Amino acid sequence: MTKYLQKNALRVDANLVTFIETEVLPGLSVSGDTFWASLAIIIHDFAPQNKALLEKRIELQHKIDEYNLANQGKFEVQSYKTFLQDIGYLVPQGDDFQISTVNVDSEVCTTAGPQLVVPAANARFALNAANARWGSLYDALYGTDVISDEGGAEKSATHNPVRAAKVVAYGRDFLNTHFALEKGSHTDANKYEITGHQLLITLAGGDTVNLAQRAQFIGYQGDTSAPSSILLSHNGLRVAIEIDTNSAIGKTDAAGVKDITLEAALTTIVDFEDSVVAVDAAEKINVYRNWLGLMKGDLSETIEKSGKVSQRVLHADKEYYNPAGEALSVHGRSLLFCRNVGHLMTNPAILDSHGNEVPEGIMDAMISTCIALHDIQKINVHRNSRNGNVYIVKPKMHGPQEVALANALFDAVEDALDLSRGTIKIGVMDEERRTTVNLKQCIAQVKSRVAFINTGFLDRTGDEIHTSMLLGPVVAKGDMKSQPWIKGYEDYNVDIGLACGFSGKAQIGKGMWAMPDMMKDMMKAKIAHPQSGANTAWVPSPTGATLHAIHYHQVNVFNVQNKLKNRVRANIDDILTVPLLLNPEILSASDIEKELNNNAQGLLGYVVRWVDLGMGASKVPDINNVGLMEDRATLRISSQHICNWLKHGILTEPQVKDALQKMAAVVDKQNEHDPLYRPMSVDFDASLAFQAALDLVFKGETQPNGYTEPLLHAYRQKFNQLHQNVAN
Repeated sequence: MTKYLQKNALRVDANLVTFIETEVLPGLSVSGDTFWASLAIIIHDFAPQNKALLEKRIELQHKIDEYNLANQGKFEVQSYKTFLQDIGYLVPQGDDFQISTVNVDSEVCTTAGPQLVVPAANARFALNAANARWGSLYDALYGTDVISDEGGAEKSATHNPVRAAKVVAYGRDFLNTHFALEKGSHTDANKYEITGHQLLITLAGGDTVNLAQRAQFIGYQGDTSAPSSILLSHNGLRVAIEIDTNSAIGKTDAAGVKDITLEAALTTIVDFEDSVVAVDAAEKINVYRNWLGLMKGDLSETIEKSGKVSQRVLHADKEYYNPAGEALSVHGRSLLFCRNVGHLMTNPAILDSHGNEVPEGIMDAMISTCIALHDIQKINVHRNSRNGNVYIVKPKMHGPQEVALANALFDAVEDALDLSRGTIKIGVMDEERRTTVNLKQCIAQVKSRVAFINTGFLDRTGDEIHTSMLLGPVVAKGDMKSQPWIKGYEDYNVDIGLACGFSGKAQIGKGMWAMPDMMKDMMKAKIAHPQSGANTAWVPSPTGATLHAIHYHQVNVFNVQNKLKNRVRANIDDILTVPLLLNPEILSASDIEKELNNNAQGLLGYVVRWVDLGMGASKVPDINNVGLMEDRATLRISSQHICNWLKHGILTEPQVKDALQKMAAVVDKQNEHDPLYRPMSVDFDASLAFQAALDLVFKGETQPNGYTEPLLHAYRQKFNQLHQNVAN
């Protein structure tokens, strides 16, 4: 039974009260009375506005449903666009403007590089991500398929010198490409040293040379005659040549080079949303506590590996000397954003004066910002934002009014915590269609605090399917990326960002590479993101960040942005062209079965971990046993796609139920070695996870905007209650 304490007009879970008053507030200039009184006022003021905007979503969707029913088989984009304008879904673009966000940290505005997203619920993952600002190129290459196994270069439990030689050769090629010598090659380097404030490289033939671009040398560690680290810079990213003649690799290298480390994950989104399970106060406190540890700089986690126990903590800054011998400090950690929950969900951790659960996004805004005061007030161990900002990514907003609500909410939080206006920087995720087509006006609502926009294929596709659910069947999931709307969407996001002055002021981001074990393919494909004008893009791991960083050396994103500013803007008509399957009769029974099984397996593989294990993000094997980094966005597209094909008669209810049962057995087999796993196929009726999957499909049409959160939260709460009762 949950115990609540009265705090002003709020009833607050007693454990949350204890956490705020004994862990968050000590050391801050905010008293408990001030905190709770301010939160009560903010909830009183904003919860009704939040509710009204959610009702507006429903009203618009009802009108779109009526239009879709009346226009099945005769969709025409111009009349559709006029209709959307008439109902207020598509708003006028308004006058041109430039964002006026100021005091943004350099990682966000003037440097391009990878971005990680990490679940706040997992302290170890959060530490790994925060520490991924710097990554070992040698480790990233040696442990992935970027380096082939050919010629005896297989990965093995023991050191393979053939593979190591390939890694070193790759590293030298990287140096030669981006830090060329005035003559000769890094491959022939016998020694690196600093003389007369310059980096000199002695080659095998005896020549001593400099870098072709001497300004690329910016620092060193150790003695000038025998430095232990050489710091270089290219496209705003730093690279370090690490030297140790006594190390296993260094002693085999003519110049003693043991590694090349790359500045990698410039920024990380610490996620409170799609990649976490936080349906009650206990789970929510865990999320907040890890964010607190990151903001105080004292988060730690005990790690046991191969029988050895170690303590993982945040990395310190890296201390160098500049070429003149003066102290130079280099940030050692990724700059952290936090992604709050969107406008939809509520949480039982706090109840309002009427006993209603309060909007979780409002709760997040106040608590996550208050926690960040430990960083803003400079009382932490390791600084996050050196400019004194709080970076909050706000997901799943629908159109300008909802963005305006977030802006007003952040104003109120700043006032409550005595922060200067604009301290909270917002990231607007362009992942709902009403935001996409109104992106310019969305940005206008936050033009003085916006620091980030991005695109995301999965959530955006889920909304695309749900919005047009009644119009007709959509194309197969694998064909979505070849549809006109997706290219228009991706280009339009960049076009609008550049037109609004993002270049040099804020991030334009792109989505996730979901296959962490397929880095060779990532290196071929993901260069498209900086080439598209995005100055950041998501990667699934610290290793992925290190490798993706190479792309930002290959592409000067800000030069690309300057060129793209003059291109013809992507066509809104393309974005509004619904990805309909115009000739479903060409689908064979085999095609349909394959699509259904793929969706069903992916859905179940994620749901069972969410409901039963409380895992919001993990590497989930797909139907072909390829590990995919999954979060709730993947689930949204899979469940909505099955629902759509079911609605339009491509699938039948018995067919879907049969596929879910068959795929449940497949998922059970894939997880059979996990001692905590609960098989679904033993008793389908008793499996909460399986029942949740059924509801996600068969109730998919009625779920708000196709979101999975309401059902997932309900089933997870049932699971927690059931096991709490068993424990008692």
